[in-house]
Amino acid sequence: MENMREDNMSFKDEWDLASALKVLQHPTVDGKLWAEAVEWLLKYGPPSIKKILLEASQTATEMQFPELEPSHHTADGEPVYDVAQLAITLGISEEEVLEIIAKKGVEKEPLELFDSENVSKTIH
Repeated sequence: MENMREDNMSFKDEWDLASALKVLQHPTVDGKLWAEAVEWLLKYGPPSIKKILLEASQTATEMQFPELEPSHHTADGEPVYDVAQLAITLGISEEEVLEIIAKKGVEKEPLELFDSENVSKTIH
């Protein structure tokens, strides 16, 4: 899949709903491929599937990183995390967190809803 992105194919065009769901249901699929399917579904899937995946993600985050607390929530209830706190929790630099966020193309538009000085340092 990574090669497809290099060929100017957008991430959105790499998947469709049927193929992403098929990957999620496959019992022996590669973890990286599974994660890409989940990422596509979170960005472009129907709201009902996004909701299920976000709830599962939040549960996993709470279990693996109980000390990580959201700094805000979007109007839709999605948690928003402070970049500095993510860096501390993950044991990496803030720059590395920002690089990961940039690679994933995480949307930042919900941050415009907050009137905090730290808005530029948060992500969901």
